[in-house]
Amino acid sequence: MFLIRQAKLDDAATLLKLAKMVHFINLPADREVITSKILRSRECFRRAAGVADATPDQPSASRNGAILGLSASRSDLFMLVLEDADSGACLGSSQIISRMGGPGNPNFSMRLTRRDFFSQSLQTGTSHVVARLHADESGPTEIGGLILQPASRGHRLGRFLSFVRFHLIALHRHLFADRVIAEMMGPLSADGRSPLWEFFGRRFIPLSYTEADSHCQRSREFISALLPAEDIYLSLLPPEARDVVGRVGEETVPARAMLERLGFTCKDLVDPFDGGPHLEASTDDISIVRNTRRAILAGHAAEFDREGIVSHLSDDGEFRAIQTPFALAGDQIRLPRDAIGQLEWKPGLALGVTPYEAARKRAPQKTTRTAEPKPPAKPATKRPARRKERA
Repeated sequence: MFLIRQAKLDDAATLLKLAKMVHFINLPADREVITSKILRSRECFRRAAGVADATPDQPSASRNGAILGLSASRSDLFMLVLEDADSGACLGSSQIISRMGGPGNPNFSMRLTRRDFFSQSLQTGTSHVVARLHADESGPTEIGGLILQPASRGHRLGRFLSFVRFHLIALHRHLFADRVIAEMMGPLSADGRSPLWEFFGRRFIPLSYTEADSHCQRSREFISALLPAEDIYLSLLPPEARDVVGRVGEETVPARAMLERLGFTCKDLVDPFDGGPHLEASTDDISIVRNTRRAILAGHAAEFDREGIVSHLSDDGEFRAIQTPFALAGDQIRLPRDAIGQLEWKPGLALGVTPYEAARKRAPQKTTRTAEPKPPAKPATKRPARRKERA
């Protein structure tokens, strides 16, 4: 059996190994940051469960804030791990940040617009895509940090790690914003460089792509202080930099497609560092959020008519979720006997339930796209397995 639970301090070493496999702003290869995230997540799960003493003491909160940065220290952070229940091994992780930024602490992107020009005397015209730094102070919920060990891929476990975040959002809707964003990693070169950063960002910020991305853990002030606020005509950039704008790396294509099936769209916002698209959706329009509900465990059953995610948050803040067949009638749910036994769930427990058919019902999309820069049919070079889904 595979289950998803909140991250624990014992997971830090494994999470550090996973972090070294990819480039993630939400899961940096830094033991101190990972440990601080785990501690912060534990506090947030306990508070979601209504534990009275879930507020940390001031020194601890100050230290975590200094390590995690202003955004994370002011926001609830839920760090989830996938566990093989038989071996106890940690196989992957994903995260939710309840509010990314806010007033006085914006989240930055580049907004793309198309400009048309026409000459009467020449009777011809041109179109150019321009990018302008965009500061979002609305504090949307952000999903990210999804990583799975290579040996565990291809068993629907990645879908489980992704969907459980929306399952959790639905069950504790009041903790999250009315909009959810996912910052997707743009294409990187084999040595971990971003073409957009090399030809644009680095001209203004004297840091490598990795150094700049890492510094965002502590502060994003340098972005608005050093990047130009004026329009940037992408046609002035070399082709290798232009071509990555709005694209994702090869390894991130499935993650993007999965989110788009749930109702996420790109509204012409891209990452200022690597050009990856920022996807977003109205929280209540996400199909999983709409169709998640609560039910009472009535016991076991021999026959099942549905499959999906079932979870429980205990009174002391211990979260567990499984993907399993189940039988649902009204507000009563029945599960396989072995699942109940292994999880030690008792009849009468209040469980969260998300049928997987809900994930296949795409939410109605609302879009106000103004620019659609055309990417090439496929990347010019092979891209590494690096994602941020910053996300």
